[in-house]
Amino acid sequence: MTDSTPHWYDDEAGPMVRLYAMTAGRARPSSAAFELMAVVHVESGPDEVPVLSPEQRAILVLCGDRPRPVAEIASDSGLPLGVVRVLLSDLLTEGLIRVDRPVPPAQLPDAHILREVIDGLRAL
Repeated sequence: MTDSTPHWYDDEAGPMVRLYAMTAGRARPSSAAFELMAVVHVESGPDEVPVLSPEQRAILVLCGDRPRPVAEIASDSGLPLGVVRVLLSDLLTEGLIRVDRPVPPAQLPDAHILREVIDGLRAL
């Protein structure tokens, strides 16, 4: 008699955790600070906080050696961007990370002014 139960993944894949279990059912972060290019800095290491999920601990370890943009954290952790944003918002609430948001385009210098500066420097 054959086993009629379908195999959804192989034995090497390991246990599967649903994404909503990692975020306690939340789909959106509690802060709007997590744009793709926002840079995350670690304020406290993963060993200093006893109660962290494995995913939060992995994010702190990833950012421990150097600050990283949110997009890079999602890529390197292998987690979806939405999940990473929710986990980062929890870490921010706990004071374990600091976020530097990119400068809005409206506050950047005008391209014409930058071109004049470059031309002036070349003239020297």
